Amino acid sequence: MDKRASGILLHISSLPSPFGIGDFGPSAYQFADFLSQVNQKYWQILPLSPTDTIYHNSPYHGLSAFAMNPLFISPDFLIKEGLIDAADLTATKNFSNEKVRYEEATSFKKALIDKVCLRQAKKKKTDEYKGFCIQNTEWLDDYALFTALSRHFKGALWNSWPEDIRNKLPKAVRAWSKTLEKVIEAEKYIQYILERQWFSLKQYCNKKGISIIGDIPIYVDYNSADLWSNPKIFKLDEKKNPSVVAGVPPDYFSKTGQLWGNPIYDWDELRKTGYAWWIRRLRRIFSLYDIARIDHFRGLVAYWEVPIKEKTAINGKWVNVPVEDFFNTALKKIDNFPVIAEDLGIITPDVVKIMNKYRFPGIKVLLFAFGGELGDNPYLPHNHVQNCILYTGTHDNNTAMGWFDKEATEEEKEKLFRYLGRKISFEEVSWELIRMALASVANTVIIPLQDILSLGQEARMNKPSVTQDNWEWRLATLDIENSLMNRLKEWARMYGRTSD
Repeated sequence: MDKRASGILLHISSLPSPFGIGDFGPSAYQFADFLSQVNQKYWQILPLSPTDTIYHNSPYHGLSAFAMNPLFISPDFLIKEGLIDAADLTATKNFSNEKVRYEEATSFKKALIDKVCLRQAKKKKTDEYKGFCIQNTEWLDDYALFTALSRHFKGALWNSWPEDIRNKLPKAVRAWSKTLEKVIEAEKYIQYILERQWFSLKQYCNKKGISIIGDIPIYVDYNSADLWSNPKIFKLDEKKNPSVVAGVPPDYFSKTGQLWGNPIYDWDELRKTGYAWWIRRLRRIFSLYDIARIDHFRGLVAYWEVPIKEKTAINGKWVNVPVEDFFNTALKKIDNFPVIAEDLGIITPDVVKIMNKYRFPGIKVLLFAFGGELGDNPYLPHNHVQNCILYTGTHDNNTAMGWFDKEATEEEKEKLFRYLGRKISFEEVSWELIRMALASVANTVIIPLQDILSLGQEARMNKPSVTQDNWEWRLATLDIENSLMNRLKEWARMYGRTSD
């Protein structure tokens, strides 16, 4: 990311689709075409990991750090590949075009995928499928067994399973693998379909000169295949329950901090293994994406540890990570290491030191630029550096218009006007911030599609520390006005963000 370029943030779930949620189907290719037409070089998405309604469908609370979300399978391409019939899609007419309806989409996709797996079970396994299973055996076997067990035990947490399989004893693994063989094979086949569809889309983007920026949630969930199969690398008590959990102290988003509740890594144990689990994870991530954003990067330098009994994140403490040993080990084992460090929130000198040492670009957000003094606010364009990723806002922020209308103080608005040299109307906010971003010295600019479309608070993707009504926004159509497309294309060229 050492050349001037720009891109757009839009998660897969937000794409238009007749199936209740965006997927790897025709709309994704249409969006790639749009990016190419308007001189954009990056498509940033959120994590592709499997989500669960228990965790309010957050892509940052995935059931696996390695697997992909079955909801992203494209029914259109299942038909094209002869895996289902067109008649199997007759139940799509009641889906909303305005929001993701996770429960309905999950029910529909599950029924559809079950049909695919049932039909494929009667056929001979292809060499391509066998190769996929062999290549991904390090994570796929555990994930498929975990998912099959979860289904068998009707969604109960793994710590309530029978003791032998809860503790993953080899004899129990063999027995349950035989008992649930068909379900396990189906879970593997689902991941195989996702792999084929995703890499077909990624290859299409890359051929058009578009790089995919993916996302790595720093933590995994307690009820995940990763923790069940690797309990030693987490801080758990003798009953394998978390003794401490992750979060962040009070900050911009919450006065009581954010109590995420994720189990925390035991970095001493990880060091003994040569950080094997993390190395496997990073290799997988770098195969899926061209560039990876590490969410909550500071947690790899020092993390906020909260006792399990606390109700908020206030009474936590910072605990150091052997960060240099970790990155030195990873860099020796992984040749290509294209990382973005999400460094928002409380950033201390030790975090800055690590980012500088490894030249990991950090993040700047324009919505944070108009608090404090205009001269020294690090988020203002005149204080930017080339090696950073600049956003008007991220998935955790309001849209630009939503911020201006609902969140910005009168003082912040006045500072915005002073910085621009004139007053602007509510309708102008999004594109004035886009212009400001594109004109910045920052090599890379990423703009949420909501800001390009000048959408308000109703299009916000996520509100941190609030569990309801997140991750639901999506487009009804990709028929974007020519005037917007022409402006974005021209501005990318005018501000030197295209090779054309």
